[in-house]
Amino acid sequence: VTGSELHGIVCDVLEERGYETARGKTGEFTEGFIHSTGHGVGLDIHEGPSLSENGKELKAGCVVTVEPGLYYKHIGGVRLEDVVVVTQSGCKNLTTFEKKLVIT
Repeated sequence: VTGSELHGIVCDVLEERGYETARGKTGEFTEGFIHSTGHGVGLDIHEGPSLSENGKELKAGCVVTVEPGLYYKHIGGVRLEDVVVVTQSGCKNLTTFEKKLVIT
């Protein structure tokens, strides 16, 4: 699987639920899903492979972030980030923190 394919799946899911994405758009885009899905983690915190429109093949053993986010000027934003290792059959999530949405 490629980073581009995974990014496309994330865009599909968000668009199906009514959220705007920057997929295929040019110029300044400031609301909705405005960035890539993730990136590699290694010697640098932001490195290849990229989970974006131009993402290349993800190989077993690669460690990447999966961090979709939605941002709206008059509401705020949310971004969830997991760190996963790519395996031969998918991935293993290394993030163990519980995700519980609390709005106060």
